[in-house]
Amino acid sequence: MASMPSAADFVNQQFHAAFAVPAAAEWGDSFRAFFDAAGQFFENLAAIRWVPLVIALVCHGLFLTLRTRAWFNALRAAYPDRRFQWRGIWAAELAGNGVSSVIPARAGAVLRLYLGKHTVPESTYPTVGSSFMVQLPFDMLVGTLILTYGFTQGIFPSIPDLPSLNAFDLSFLARHPRFAVFLMTAVPILLLVIFGYLSVRVREFWAHVRQGLTLLRSRRDWLRGAARVQAVGWAFRFASIWYLLEAFNIGGSLDHVLTVLAVQGVASLIPFTPQGAGVQQALLVNAFAGVAAGATVAAYSVGQQLAVAAFNALFGLAALAVVFRTTDWRGLMARGRAEQGAARQGNSVVDRPNGPRDGSRH
Repeated sequence: MASMPSAADFVNQQFHAAFAVPAAAEWGDSFRAFFDAAGQFFENLAAIRWVPLVIALVCHGLFLTLRTRAWFNALRAAYPDRRFQWRGIWAAELAGNGVSSVIPARAGAVLRLYLGKHTVPESTYPTVGSSFMVQLPFDMLVGTLILTYGFTQGIFPSIPDLPSLNAFDLSFLARHPRFAVFLMTAVPILLLVIFGYLSVRVREFWAHVRQGLTLLRSRRDWLRGAARVQAVGWAFRFASIWYLLEAFNIGGSLDHVLTVLAVQGVASLIPFTPQGAGVQQALLVNAFAGVAAGATVAAYSVGQQLAVAAFNALFGLAALAVVFRTTDWRGLMARGRAEQGAARQGNSVVDRPNGPRDGSRH
């Protein structure tokens, strides 16, 4: 009877299977498809309707701004005795979102957490980080409804068809199902181990986490402080996508907006590229096949990502410059990583970014 491979052998097998030479060809196909679509976008710049595009980006900016109000209200509930202004939270969220738009794996979360902590006097990283989760219940409700619509309307291709899509992320996972299962099981287990380690290593960790979720303890306060603001924000997000569809000549409709939102929801689960680029493009081309000409759909799939990413980056950089009086986001991220690492070790490192420091201006 053959012996069972050890866990280390299994991990090694999956690693080699994941990064075998054939994957290079898959990367090449994905990049060629993306840059072909990008080429079609730049070739069709004259066909873009600029007024709807501007309206779409304004609506997107309002969507992001309203989300910062929900985060600000969560922090006010967690720290009712602290004085701080919304503009610091606004800039922290926009700066983090801008970085995440151009760097994969949500790298901007480090910057957002660092700036958010230094906006609230005498706050802690666990509390500031967990306060952002106050928005999760409403977002999960809306996201579940959108994904349900997407799967019931046949927006997504079947699993056997995934390898044929020109998106490395999807086709690679479909061609390596054992690695996909390993990835989906290893990440949650790793997160549980980390949280378990922290709960033992830092006794006050969970108390700080619960403090960040204070707004959720009262349904009335949560509805007023988070859900109501998020609902208005989602309305602006719907409007933004509608006008982007108009700008790139796909045509705005409720069905098309829900299709885009469903695709974006799935793409956000695969953080190998900024904003799920590649995955989002391939799924949109598949979903809108027959709705418009192939070149138009390809131009939209890339164009809307480029427009939103550029807007997020510039909006975030401007907010960082106005509120914190710096544009050195790389330096802030490095300081944030160092400070958060020191906090996990139980050390105290205080290195404030530029900006308002006294309680009267927060």
